[in-house]
Order: sequence, then C-alpha cells, then structure tokens
Amino acid sequence: MRHRAAFVSDCHLGATHCHAAELATFLEQLQCERLYLVGDIVDLWWMACRRAQWGAAQNRVVEALHALRRAGTELIYIPGNHDRPARRFCGLALPAMRVRRRAIHVTADGRRLLVVHGDEFDAQTQFGGMQERVGDWLYDRILSGNALLNRARRRFGMRYWSLAEFLKRRSDAAERYIARYRQAGLDEVRRRGLDGIVCGHIHRAALEMRRGLIYANDGDWVESLTALVEDPDGTLRLLSHTHATLARLAPRPAFDLQRPLAA
Repeated sequence: MRHRAAFVSDCHLGATHCHAAELATFLEQLQCERLYLVGDIVDLWWMACRRAQWGAAQNRVVEALHALRRAGTELIYIPGNHDRPARRFCGLALPAMRVRRRAIHVTADGRRLLVVHGDEFDAQTQFGGMQERVGDWLYDRILSGNALLNRARRRFGMRYWSLAEFLKRRSDAAERYIARYRQAGLDEVRRRGLDGIVCGHIHRAALEMRRGLIYANDGDWVESLTALVEDPDGTLRLLSHTHATLARLAPRPAFDLQRPLAA
C-alpha cells in the first residue's frame, strides 16, 4: 500500500543497540507521499561519547531514504535530543529534506496533529538525580540482554521479541514516567487547539484516543521496531518492522480525500 504519510523516529543510527538491518528492510518496502523523521535518527550523542557502530546495514538505511526521495517522497526531519546539532538547520529547505523544529500534519479526514520528537516534555516528566542515572545504566544493560536474546531467537527461526519492553511494562516507575509523558503531550495539543500528537523519544509505541485526542507514539528502532503510517483515507496505523498492523485508528466518518498535506 502507498501511504499518505509515515512517521519514523528513534533510529539511533551509529549506536550499538540500533536494529539498522530491520529498519533498512522496512524503508526499502515503504511507499509514502511524505516521511517524517521524528528525531534521534542518527545518534550524534552516542557517536561523540562512545565508539560508533556503522556498517553495511546503516548505509542501507541512508540509501533507502535517498531512494524514497528519488521516488517522490517528501522528507521532513524534526531533530531530537540525540541529534540536537541538526536543530541549527531548522527552517531550512535542504536539497534532500526540510528541517523543522515541529510540524502540524493534517490527515485526510482533517485532523490536525502536532509532530514533535518529545524531549520538549522532559522537564515535566523526568525523575532526575540518582534514580534517573541508575535507570539509564540499567536500561543499557537490558538492551544488551535484549540483543543477545534475539540473536539466539533468530538462530531458532523465532520472530523478534522485545525483552526491554516486557520488563518496562512491569516497572511501576517506568509506567508512571510514560503516563506523565503522554499527559504532557496531550496537554500541549489541547492548549494549541489541535486534535492529537505524533511523537517518539520514550521508546514506547502507542496509538490510542485519550479524551477525544489522538496520542500516537511511533516507537523506535532499538526496542519496539515500529513506525506510524496514515493511509489514503486518514486511517492511522502502527506498524511492526514487518509492516504488520499492531494498532489502528479509523478516520472520521466524513472527510475530504482532496485535502492537501500540511507543512
């Protein structure tokens, strides 16, 4: 299916735990009119602090993005906190893409969605102090375990399964953080008079209605391996790395298919 729009974030290219091969395959099979790169696409923070991981799979991702552009896909890049230096180019139309601090995407059925990476809400959601530093250290160890587990699963022909997401869903602290983040995003779109938000940042994919507002988190390519797409009729779908539908929001009953994409 050719999608009206697609949203991908938190690829963390260059970092150890990026699933670059799966991302490259997903992009090679993707057809869309517009692709939003919603932050943390290249992990410049990791590459500056630690040894960069860059090889054939990462090059395939870059080439897949070039192929999409050559096929007529409009690329909009919204830098996140791990690719923050790219924010100096916000407002520019570069040869390959437009760079924006945030965007308003209008769906085929007229819903107006704020598209942001999501680190804007950190001041309202993070615990801070020692608890956060310990959490970061533990998260890195969990991701290492996740990689080892799925390497073994692949040998036995088993599908990808996220150990990190499984453990996070059983952590009260993680669930409280995610709830605060979701609420901060919804409060922002309510203040702006919009219909919902598309974001990333917290590595927890979701697509749901909350008190009449859309909360769509396109996930990541470290844990969940997911992306968000809009179909030609305005349907929103959360996709796995194999393009399987994980969640779906139907369009409004009446809409105008001729409504243009918004910047």
